[in-house]
Amino acid sequence: MSAVAALSIVIVNWNTRDLLRSCLASIYEFPPARPFEVIVVDNASTDGSADMVGEQYPQIRLIRSAINTGFARGNNLGIAEVSGSYCLILNPDTEIRRESLDAACAVLEQNPMVAGVGARQIGVDGKIQNSVRGFPTAGNLLRSFLPGILGTDEYWQRGFDYGRQQTCPQPMATFTLFRTEILMRLDGFDEAFPIFFNDVDLCRRVWDSGTEIWYSPDVEILHHGGEGTRQVRKAMIWESSRSLIRYLKKHHGRELGTILLLPGLSLMVYALALVRAKGFSVGFQP
Repeated sequence: MSAVAALSIVIVNWNTRDLLRSCLASIYEFPPARPFEVIVVDNASTDGSADMVGEQYPQIRLIRSAINTGFARGNNLGIAEVSGSYCLILNPDTEIRRESLDAACAVLEQNPMVAGVGARQIGVDGKIQNSVRGFPTAGNLLRSFLPGILGTDEYWQRGFDYGRQQTCPQPMATFTLFRTEILMRLDGFDEAFPIFFNDVDLCRRVWDSGTEIWYSPDVEILHHGGEGTRQVRKAMIWESSRSLIRYLKKHHGRELGTILLLPGLSLMVYALALVRAKGFSVGFQP
């Protein structure tokens, strides 16, 4: 682009060609009233995703990765190319609605202490999806396993009011608009979390930097949900479990409570993964 774009949209795709096509169509149907660019990072798809983008959207910056680098690395490849003051991390299984892109940018423009904003996510059934969670700790996760005894809503945020604009700990990275400056300052996503909990880790670091993350119901998207990870469900269950434990070690590993509770929690998490996945998996392999 000849001038600096106000908004850069980064989409990491893996074998979701038809959903990606709908996502891109929605962006251009409801474009922001400001300069913008779209960057698609294709993680070695085998379904013709990259060719579709190149043929139907020649204006899009297309990055073809030779291997599936994962979500974190893929986004970092895209972030390195952005020229906008704001950077939207957007999943390909989403569709933009109405003026949501401008509404998200307006939250950042009107609130200098806000570094990121999440959206209201509507499922294909028309229902609002629970897309905001708290930050996991060994304590609140163990309590969540025992709802009848020590139940807590601290992590699951079941009582979150999706009809009100407010601060939120960590919105899903399905749609999160960040100030590009904060992404650059924090070195983007931590690639030690290739698929899961990289967004949780990034949001934790945004809050630790002294800035805030908000949720806005004025920003609305359609979210099909999990179409990429569903293709390799068994591996993703194990990857999610390992990433959760990795997150706890990174952010709470020196706390006495985590040191005492983590062995038991890890056993519970991996046992649950074994049951859900109906067997063992090594998880994500680039």
